[in-house]
Amino acid sequence: MATIVLRNPRREVSVDGPKRVKVVLRDLDIDADTVLVIRGDELLTREDVIEDGDHIEIRPVISGGAATTTKCRRCKAKAVVELRRHNTAFCKECFLHFFRNQVSRAIESDRMLREGDRVLVAVSGGKDSLALWDVLIDLGYDTTGFHIVLGTGDEYAAESLRICRSFAGSRGVELVVSDLAAEFGFTIPDLPHDTGRPTCSACGLTKRHLISKAARDGGFDVIAIGHNLDDEAAVLLGNTLRWDAEYLARQGPVLGDDTGFVRKVKPLHRLSEKETATYAFLRRIDYLVEECPLVAGNTQLRYKQALDLLEQAAPGTKASFYGGFIDRAKERFTAEGPPALHACSSCGMPTPGDVCAFCRMVEMKRRKASRESA
Repeated sequence: MATIVLRNPRREVSVDGPKRVKVVLRDLDIDADTVLVIRGDELLTREDVIEDGDHIEIRPVISGGAATTTKCRRCKAKAVVELRRHNTAFCKECFLHFFRNQVSRAIESDRMLREGDRVLVAVSGGKDSLALWDVLIDLGYDTTGFHIVLGTGDEYAAESLRICRSFAGSRGVELVVSDLAAEFGFTIPDLPHDTGRPTCSACGLTKRHLISKAARDGGFDVIAIGHNLDDEAAVLLGNTLRWDAEYLARQGPVLGDDTGFVRKVKPLHRLSEKETATYAFLRRIDYLVEECPLVAGNTQLRYKQALDLLEQAAPGTKASFYGGFIDRAKERFTAEGPPALHACSSCGMPTPGDVCAFCRMVEMKRRKASRESA
């Protein structure tokens, strides 16, 4: 077990890392310009590796007295979270105020929700969707949760459902559950082999369809989804690298007003993934920490990692990239007018053809299963 000792003239705190730890020093986000990092009688650089049994001393080098506690910008109490992109810090209560205020500003500036709207909140059991549901409840909106059991691993799917039900019960709100296997006879892991669609593509199509259908069938006015700033910036990066003008024209915090579908809104688009995780932790929201077991190789994760490197070097990069696009560049990309939509002959949802993409995928899956069983 490695021990990291943080030193200044007044205190010494030991932080024990996990067993079998082997960490490159730069991953600990230590500013080598303001401290000496010492192991025995040697100095370490950002590229050195900390291993089991190491005893690391981090010694401040800036003179002028002992380090002071970081203060909350709003109330001057001890801060519990630092937001580098805002060059600020907050205590618990002031951070929660900041978070709710960012959601309120997003809703108001983009006219996402209107008084009396019935809001269907898509919830997966992760931090973002549950944080969104929590803050919308506190802001007084009429919300219902919607969770899809996708079959993405028995334990993962069961835990996701348990967490969503537990949250709904704790807040006294309704949760509607759709079970893909029970309703359609298959799960997400079945689709790539039978339809040729990549896993994440098939999953995304399935979720969009079932959420939109549940909103329409349930008479909801709007769908709220928990996409945060990191999600939106990663999607934007991918669309920009491909110069996909059609997707660039459609990307934004409000979707669907002119498509025949129930409007979708993204109230968390001003907030980073770290900020939503911090909110969920401070609110003591039980959420699923593990990633979906089928997500390995997802291209969007690579875009997120690339943006993380840029954000670390220049805090605020993600917000500048995405916000700048929405404010100054989106209008330069114009999509063709929405195609004429008809009711899908199978499910009744709007589609430009006779059968919607989801129902075509379901039919492909059924034909494949039928041939294999013959």
